[in-house]
Amino acid sequence: GGLSSAGTTVTELTAMRVSAVYACINLIGGAIASLPLPVYQRTLDGRERAKHDIWWLLNEQPHPAWSAATFWEYLAASKQLQGDAYAHILRASPMSPRIVGFEPLHKPRVTTFRLSDSRLGYRYTPPGSEKSIDIDQDDMLHIPGPGFDGLSGMSQIRHALRNPAGIALAADEYSAAFFKNGARPDFAIEVPGVVTVDQQDMLRRTWSDRHGGTSNAHLPALMVGGAKVHELTMNAEDAQLIDTRRFQVEDIARIFGVPPHMIGHTDKTSSWGTGVEQMSIGFVKYTLQRHLVKFEQEINRKVWPSRERYFVEFMTAGLERGDYKTRNEGYRIALGRAGEPAWMTVNEVRKLENLPPVPGGEKLPAAADPADPADPAAPKEPTP
Repeated sequence: GGLSSAGTTVTELTAMRVSAVYACINLIGGAIASLPLPVYQRTLDGRERAKHDIWWLLNEQPHPAWSAATFWEYLAASKQLQGDAYAHILRASPMSPRIVGFEPLHKPRVTTFRLSDSRLGYRYTPPGSEKSIDIDQDDMLHIPGPGFDGLSGMSQIRHALRNPAGIALAADEYSAAFFKNGARPDFAIEVPGVVTVDQQDMLRRTWSDRHGGTSNAHLPALMVGGAKVHELTMNAEDAQLIDTRRFQVEDIARIFGVPPHMIGHTDKTSSWGTGVEQMSIGFVKYTLQRHLVKFEQEINRKVWPSRERYFVEFMTAGLERGDYKTRNEGYRIALGRAGEPAWMTVNEVRKLENLPPVPGGEKLPAAADPADPADPAAPKEPTP
């Protein structure tokens, strides 16, 4: 990222030393890694789940050295910090279209160049090697961040994060040096007259022995010889340092699109709703979705370039689901038990709750007539 205005050098490693950056990267990457990525196939009636070999690579093990969770976390972090995420599409042979894996690549080792007006190439230098290999765009998953110019996205470290992270690093270093050097004492003892160095040390040791520790916390202090105790309050510079560190948390959270309360900054109330449910839904809609769409579109156009009937889409229902009572109320309406036509089957509801299907649960429930006496929801005649 280069040198910040605070005089600190900001790189992907130093930026991750800022707790707010670390929390945002972990939150977004962990959320993406936890989402299932099923394979669907288009049908005349819409779509349905499909059994495809690519499912194992995207959900369990894309590479012998990588699990799917670490794979997605790495790509999400690379996209957020450096502006681009790369994964080499591994095929059974140079002439085979069959995909056997995905290998994530470190962005500083990848150079993007143009093969023509409509095609890109990628030059990759493996670790420990001075020889580069060229990869065609059909064999590379390239997920750019904001500001994509046709070759690469904008590095957030170099642009948006350089000064906020640099100021946060400088504030952390200043605070560490402040406390390392003894920080600020809570009080001072004023003694009239001239006091020798030995007398000063003796007074400090006597006070520490007499009033130090929790067992001596409430012992009354006895001041003799005109000595006085003065409490030292926080000066303006120290108070400004605390405000600076607090503002940097909010500024960094704003860059990543993360509500501050989701990374532990709870000084202010959230405008994303009043409950955990609403906060989670807002986080999925306004933060995660902008990352997920880019991953989905890149996978679909590179894995199935001929516009086949297959496609992938992240399942965010688990993050958006409400509490138990709210879910049951929604299922009741979906099954048509509120006087409206049903639009979900019993087995579809059971699948959302990770329950096995039941016989006869594949058909939509018939719409109940509110005036039908057999309908349990119909109004009852008063008993004479």
